[in-house]
Amino acid sequence: MLKISLLGLFFGTIGTTLGGLIGIFSKRNSNKFLSFVLAFASGLMLAVVCFDLIPDSIEISSLYTTIFGVILGIITMIICDNLVEKKFNTKSANKRNVGLMKTGVIVSIGLALHNIPEGLAIGSGFDASAALGYSLAIAICLHDVPEGISMAIPMKNGGMKPWKVMVYVILSGIATGIGALIGAIVGNISESVIAICLAFAAGAMLYIVSGELIPEANKLYQGKMTAIGNMLGFIIGLFAMIIS
Repeated sequence: MLKISLLGLFFGTIGTTLGGLIGIFSKRNSNKFLSFVLAFASGLMLAVVCFDLIPDSIEISSLYTTIFGVILGIITMIICDNLVEKKFNTKSANKRNVGLMKTGVIVSIGLALHNIPEGLAIGSGFDASAALGYSLAIAICLHDVPEGISMAIPMKNGGMKPWKVMVYVILSGIATGIGALIGAIVGNISESVIAICLAFAAGAMLYIVSGELIPEANKLYQGKMTAIGNMLGFIIGLFAMIIS
C-alpha cells in the first residue's frame, strides 16, 4: 500500500514539477505567447473533460450522477475563484498581474482536484496488476507536464516568486499521491464515488476553461494565435486520451 502511494506521489509530482520548471525558466514573456499557452491549456483540459472524465463517469455510473458531480465541481470552483480573487485584489494594484496570478492559482486548485481521481486510477490499476498500474502512472505523468506549464507561466508572469510558484505546482501534483493512497486502501471503491469524483473534476476543469483560461487568453491577445493554441491543445489532448 505504501509502495503504491509513493509511486502515485512520484509520478503525480514529477510531471507537474517538470512542467513548472519549464514555465519558470521560459524567457518568452510577450502577451501573444502567454495567450497561446493559456489557450493551449484550455484546449487540453477541454479534451480531458470531454473524452476522459465525463465518458468514464457516465460509463461506471449514470448520467444523473455525472451531472450532479459536474455541478458540484463548478460550484466549488466558483467559491474558490471568489476567495482567490479577494486575496489577490488586496495584494496588488496591477490588474494584469492580479489576473495572471489568479488564473495560475485557480488552475492549480482545479488540477489538484483533477489529480485525485487520476491517483485513484493509479491505485486501482496497481491493485489489478503492476503492468496496468505502471502504464497508467506513466501516461498520467506525461500529460501532467503541460498542466504544470499552464500553472507556472501565468503565476510567474503575474509577479509571483519562482519558489512560491513551485510550491503551488508541487502541491497540485501531491494530490495524485493522495488519490493513489485512497485507491490502494479502498481497492474496489464504490463505483458511484469514483463517478462523482470524475464528474467533480470535470466540472472544476470546465469552469477553469470557461471562466479563467479562455477569458484571460483573449484579454492578453486577441489574434489568431489564441484560437490556434486552443485547437492545438484540444487535438493533442484527444491524442493523449487515445494512446493512454
